Amino acid sequence: MRNVTETVKQLIIINIIFFIGTQILGDVAYKYLSLYNPENPDFKYWQPLTHMFMHGNLMHIFFNMFALFSFGTALEQMWGAKKFLFFYISCGLGASFIHILSNYYFFHEGLNTLLANGIQKSEILQVLGEGKYDSRWTEILSKSGFESFTSAFMTPAVGASGAIYGVLVAFAFMFPNAELALMFIPIPIKAKYFVPVIVSLDLFSGVTGFSVFGGGIAHFAHVGGALFGFLMVWYWKKNQFNSNRWN
Repeated sequence: MRNVTETVKQLIIINIIFFIGTQILGDVAYKYLSLYNPENPDFKYWQPLTHMFMHGNLMHIFFNMFALFSFGTALEQMWGAKKFLFFYISCGLGASFIHILSNYYFFHEGLNTLLANGIQKSEILQVLGEGKYDSRWTEILSKSGFESFTSAFMTPAVGASGAIYGVLVAFAFMFPNAELALMFIPIPIKAKYFVPVIVSLDLFSGVTGFSVFGGGIAHFAHVGGALFGFLMVWYWKKNQFNSNRWN
Protein backbone atom coordinates (compact mmCIF):
# COMPACT_ATOMS: atom_id res chain seq x y z
CA MET A 1 0.00 0.00 0.00
CA ARG A 2 2.75 2.42 -0.98
CA ASN A 3 0.39 5.17 -2.20
CA VAL A 4 -2.38 4.72 0.33
CA THR A 5 -3.05 7.52 2.83
CA GLU A 6 -2.66 6.87 6.54
CA THR A 7 -6.32 6.84 7.65
CA VAL A 8 -7.41 4.68 4.72
CA LYS A 9 -4.58 2.27 5.50
CA GLN A 10 -5.60 2.06 9.15
CA LEU A 11 -9.24 1.46 8.24
CA ILE A 12 -8.24 -1.35 5.89
CA ILE A 13 -6.05 -2.92 8.60
CA ILE A 14 -8.85 -2.71 11.16
CA ASN A 15 -11.28 -4.35 8.74
CA ILE A 16 -8.78 -7.14 8.05
CA ILE A 17 -8.24 -7.70 11.77
CA PHE A 18 -12.01 -7.89 12.32
CA PHE A 19 -12.35 -10.31 9.41
CA ILE A 20 -9.62 -12.63 10.65
CA GLY A 21 -11.06 -12.47 14.16
CA THR A 22 -14.54 -13.40 12.99
CA GLN A 23 -13.15 -16.32 11.01
CA ILE A 24 -11.55 -17.59 14.23
CA LEU A 25 -14.46 -16.89 16.59
CA GLY A 26 -17.23 -17.71 14.12
CA ASP A 27 -20.89 -17.18 15.01
CA VAL A 28 -20.13 -15.61 18.40
CA ALA A 29 -18.47 -12.60 16.77
CA TYR A 30 -21.18 -12.22 14.14
CA LYS A 31 -23.89 -12.41 16.81
CA TYR A 32 -22.42 -9.59 18.89
CA LEU A 33 -21.00 -7.31 16.20
CA SER A 34 -23.42 -7.58 13.24
CA LEU A 35 -26.34 -5.16 12.99
CA TYR A 36 -29.64 -6.71 14.08
CA ASN A 37 -33.12 -5.23 14.07
CA PRO A 38 -33.52 -3.20 17.32
CA GLU A 39 -36.56 -5.33 18.16
CA ASN A 40 -34.48 -8.51 17.89
CA PRO A 41 -33.13 -9.82 21.25
CA ASP A 42 -29.65 -10.00 19.67
CA PHE A 43 -29.50 -6.25 19.02
CA LYS A 44 -26.79 -4.35 20.92
CA TYR A 45 -26.34 -0.57 20.98
CA TRP A 46 -22.81 -0.76 19.53
CA GLN A 47 -23.83 -2.70 16.42
CA PRO A 48 -24.56 0.34 14.18
CA LEU A 49 -20.83 1.06 14.46
CA THR A 50 -19.24 -2.39 14.68
CA HIS A 51 -21.16 -3.93 11.78
CA MET A 52 -19.31 -1.72 9.29
CA PHE A 53 -16.08 -3.53 10.15
CA MET A 54 -17.61 -6.98 9.66
CA HIS A 55 -17.71 -8.89 6.36
CA GLY A 56 -19.37 -12.09 5.25
CA ASN A 57 -16.62 -13.58 3.09
CA LEU A 58 -13.32 -12.89 1.38
CA MET A 59 -14.81 -11.38 -1.78
CA HIS A 60 -17.02 -9.11 0.31
CA ILE A 61 -14.12 -7.56 2.20
CA PHE A 62 -11.87 -7.49 -0.88
CA PHE A 63 -14.21 -5.38 -2.99
CA ASN A 64 -15.07 -3.03 -0.12
CA MET A 65 -11.43 -2.47 0.80
CA PHE A 66 -10.42 -2.10 -2.83
CA ALA A 67 -13.04 0.63 -3.23
CA LEU A 68 -11.91 2.30 0.00
CA PHE A 69 -8.32 2.30 -1.24
CA SER A 70 -9.23 3.47 -4.75
CA PHE A 71 -11.56 6.33 -3.84
CA GLY A 72 -10.89 7.10 -0.19
CA THR A 73 -7.24 7.92 -0.74
CA ALA A 74 -8.06 10.83 -3.04
CA LEU A 75 -10.60 12.21 -0.58
CA GLU A 76 -8.22 11.96 2.38
CA GLN A 77 -5.51 13.72 0.39
CA MET A 78 -7.95 16.55 -0.31
CA TRP A 79 -9.65 16.77 3.10
CA GLY A 80 -7.08 15.54 5.57
CA ALA A 81 -7.26 12.60 7.96
CA LYS A 82 -9.71 13.90 10.59
CA LYS A 83 -12.28 15.18 8.14
CA PHE A 84 -12.14 11.99 6.07
CA LEU A 85 -12.49 9.73 9.13
CA PHE A 86 -15.46 11.78 10.37
CA PHE A 87 -17.04 11.53 6.94
CA TYR A 88 -16.47 7.76 6.64
CA ILE A 89 -17.88 6.91 10.08
CA SER A 90 -20.83 9.29 9.60
CA CYS A 91 -21.74 7.64 6.29
CA GLY A 92 -21.57 4.22 7.93
CA LEU A 93 -23.84 5.34 10.77
CA GLY A 94 -26.17 7.01 8.28
CA ALA A 95 -26.37 3.75 6.35
CA SER A 96 -27.24 1.95 9.62
CA PHE A 97 -29.99 4.47 10.32
CA ILE A 98 -31.65 4.09 6.91
CA HIS A 99 -31.26 0.30 7.07
CA ILE A 100 -32.96 0.21 10.47
CA LEU A 101 -35.77 2.45 9.22
CA SER A 102 -36.39 0.25 6.17
CA ASN A 103 -36.37 -2.88 8.35
CA TYR A 104 -38.85 -1.22 10.71
CA TYR A 105 -41.18 -0.55 7.79
CA PHE A 106 -40.97 -4.05 6.28
CA PHE A 107 -41.24 -5.77 9.66
CA HIS A 108 -44.22 -3.78 10.88
CA GLU A 109 -45.99 -4.04 7.54
CA GLY A 110 -45.96 -7.82 7.90
CA LEU A 111 -46.60 -7.69 11.65
CA ASN A 112 -49.71 -5.54 11.25
CA THR A 113 -51.07 -7.93 8.63
CA LEU A 114 -50.58 -10.89 10.96
CA LEU A 115 -52.15 -9.01 13.87
CA ALA A 116 -55.15 -8.17 11.70
CA ASN A 117 -55.57 -11.89 11.09
CA GLY A 118 -55.81 -12.70 14.78
CA ILE A 119 -52.24 -13.76 15.58
CA GLN A 120 -50.89 -12.39 18.85
CA LYS A 121 -47.84 -10.11 18.83
CA SER A 122 -46.23 -11.90 21.79
CA GLU A 123 -46.52 -15.20 19.93
CA ILE A 124 -44.98 -13.73 16.77
CA LEU A 125 -42.05 -12.19 18.64
CA GLN A 126 -41.42 -15.37 20.59
CA VAL A 127 -41.27 -17.51 17.45
CA LEU A 128 -39.05 -15.01 15.61
CA GLY A 129 -36.81 -14.65 18.66
CA GLU A 130 -36.10 -18.38 18.44
CA GLY A 131 -35.04 -17.96 14.81
CA LYS A 132 -38.15 -19.74 13.53
CA TYR A 133 -41.41 -18.90 11.77
CA ASP A 134 -44.97 -20.20 11.79
CA SER A 135 -46.18 -21.88 8.60
CA ARG A 136 -49.50 -20.04 8.99
CA TRP A 137 -47.71 -16.80 8.17
CA THR A 138 -46.97 -17.99 4.63
CA GLU A 139 -50.70 -18.39 4.06
CA ILE A 140 -51.43 -14.83 5.21
CA LEU A 141 -48.51 -12.90 3.75
CA SER A 142 -47.45 -12.80 0.11
CA LYS A 143 -44.18 -14.53 -0.74
CA SER A 144 -42.29 -11.26 -0.99
CA GLY A 145 -44.04 -9.87 2.09
CA PHE A 146 -43.14 -12.95 4.13
CA GLU A 147 -39.49 -12.82 3.03
CA SER A 148 -39.23 -9.09 3.80
CA PHE A 149 -40.96 -9.55 7.17
CA THR A 150 -38.77 -12.40 8.42
CA SER A 151 -35.56 -11.03 6.92
CA ALA A 152 -36.10 -7.61 8.49
CA PHE A 153 -36.26 -9.20 11.94
CA MET A 154 -33.81 -12.10 11.73
CA THR A 155 -31.13 -11.26 9.16
CA PRO A 156 -28.19 -9.19 10.49
CA ALA A 157 -26.30 -6.72 8.31
CA VAL A 158 -22.51 -6.70 7.95
CA GLY A 159 -20.07 -4.78 5.82
CA ALA A 160 -18.53 -1.40 5.11
CA SER A 161 -20.62 -0.97 1.96
CA GLY A 162 -22.77 1.83 3.38
CA ALA A 163 -19.71 3.90 4.25
CA ILE A 164 -18.13 2.97 0.90
CA TYR A 165 -21.18 4.26 -0.98
CA GLY A 166 -20.75 7.56 0.84
CA VAL A 167 -17.12 7.62 -0.29
CA LEU A 168 -18.17 6.86 -3.88
CA VAL A 169 -20.69 9.70 -3.91
CA ALA A 170 -18.16 12.12 -2.43
CA PHE A 171 -15.59 11.09 -5.03
CA ALA A 172 -18.08 11.67 -7.84
CA PHE A 173 -19.00 15.03 -6.32
CA MET A 174 -15.38 16.17 -5.97
CA PHE A 175 -14.02 14.54 -9.14
CA PRO A 176 -17.03 14.30 -11.48
CA ASN A 177 -15.02 13.85 -14.67
CA ALA A 178 -12.65 11.19 -13.34
CA GLU A 179 -12.90 8.16 -15.60
CA LEU A 180 -13.39 4.83 -13.84
CA ALA A 181 -12.04 1.72 -15.55
CA LEU A 182 -13.93 -1.20 -14.04
CA MET A 183 -13.24 -4.90 -14.38
CA PHE A 184 -16.72 -5.78 -15.62
CA ILE A 185 -17.14 -2.79 -17.98
CA PRO A 186 -14.66 -2.58 -20.90
CA ILE A 187 -14.81 1.21 -21.38
CA PRO A 188 -14.04 4.00 -18.87
CA ILE A 189 -17.07 5.78 -17.39
CA LYS A 190 -17.02 9.20 -15.76
CA ALA A 191 -17.73 9.15 -12.03
CA LYS A 192 -20.62 11.61 -12.36
CA TYR A 193 -22.46 9.03 -14.50
CA PHE A 194 -21.36 5.78 -12.90
CA VAL A 195 -22.12 6.54 -9.23
CA PRO A 196 -25.71 7.81 -9.71
CA VAL A 197 -26.47 4.73 -11.81
CA ILE A 198 -25.34 2.20 -9.20
CA VAL A 199 -27.13 4.10 -6.41
CA SER A 200 -30.32 4.16 -8.53
CA LEU A 201 -30.00 0.42 -9.13
CA ASP A 202 -29.73 -0.16 -5.38
CA LEU A 203 -32.78 1.99 -4.76
CA PHE A 204 -34.70 0.10 -7.46
CA SER A 205 -33.66 -3.25 -5.95
CA GLY A 206 -34.65 -2.17 -2.45
CA VAL A 207 -38.07 -0.86 -3.46
CA THR A 208 -39.05 -3.66 -5.87
CA GLY A 209 -37.34 -6.59 -4.15
CA PHE A 210 -35.75 -7.54 -7.47
CA SER A 211 -32.03 -7.44 -6.73
CA VAL A 212 -29.91 -6.41 -9.72
CA PHE A 213 -26.72 -7.31 -7.83
CA GLY A 214 -27.83 -10.65 -6.38
CA GLY A 215 -29.25 -11.74 -3.04
CA GLY A 216 -28.20 -10.98 0.50
CA ILE A 217 -27.55 -7.27 -0.07
CA ALA A 218 -28.75 -4.48 2.22
CA HIS A 219 -29.77 -2.12 -0.57
CA PHE A 220 -31.22 0.57 1.66
CA ALA A 221 -27.99 0.67 3.66
CA HIS A 222 -26.17 1.45 0.40
CA VAL A 223 -28.70 4.15 -0.43
CA GLY A 224 -28.44 5.52 3.10
CA GLY A 225 -24.66 5.78 2.96
CA ALA A 226 -24.89 7.47 -0.43
CA LEU A 227 -27.55 9.91 0.81
CA PHE A 228 -25.61 10.92 3.92
CA GLY A 229 -22.42 11.20 1.88
CA PHE A 230 -24.07 13.49 -0.65
CA LEU A 231 -25.65 15.71 2.02
CA MET A 232 -22.35 16.10 3.84
CA VAL A 233 -20.22 17.00 0.81
CA TRP A 234 -22.96 19.29 -0.48
CA TYR A 235 -23.09 21.08 2.88
CA TRP A 236 -19.31 21.31 3.13
CA LYS A 237 -19.05 22.62 -0.40
CA LYS A 238 -21.79 25.18 0.16
CA ASN A 239 -20.28 26.40 3.42
CA GLN A 240 -16.63 26.03 2.33
CA PHE A 241 -15.64 23.68 5.17
CA ASN A 242 -12.02 23.29 4.16
CA SER A 243 -9.52 20.84 5.59
CA ASN A 244 -7.74 23.46 7.68
CA ARG A 245 -10.62 23.55 10.14
CA TRP A 246 -10.07 19.89 10.89
CA ASN A 247 -6.35 20.02 11.62
